[in-house]
Amino acid sequence: MGRGESKAPLWLAALFAACLAGATWHACLPPVVAAAYGIFSISAFTVYAIDKSAAHHGRWRTPEKTLHLLALIGGWPGALLAQKLLRHKSREPSFQAVFLLTVLANCAMLGWFFYTRPTPLTSS
Repeated sequence: MGRGESKAPLWLAALFAACLAGATWHACLPPVVAAAYGIFSISAFTVYAIDKSAAHHGRWRTPEKTLHLLALIGGWPGALLAQKLLRHKSREPSFQAVFLLTVLANCAMLGWFFYTRPTPLTSS
């Protein structure tokens, strides 16, 4: 990361991870949900790295819809880190607009999950 570049994406991913960990710790979120975010984020980061390498070497590229699907199902923190750390897909306005929509949709789904759950996980 060069001088003058925003670290906001890194902080956002870290804050989201901390919120997931806290919600899991306080039994407000099933551990499987936090684990899924971790798995999807690692997967998204890996796919972005593979796509960056393919772009650099002129090989077959990962379709953008695949990158967006990974973000939508919970891999957006890893995708955000990959965009920032690998400098991949971070300067394409149309890609970023759709990416933002996938992040918002995913967060809305997670919020819906919290809102519609009748009781904390600890009560039976």
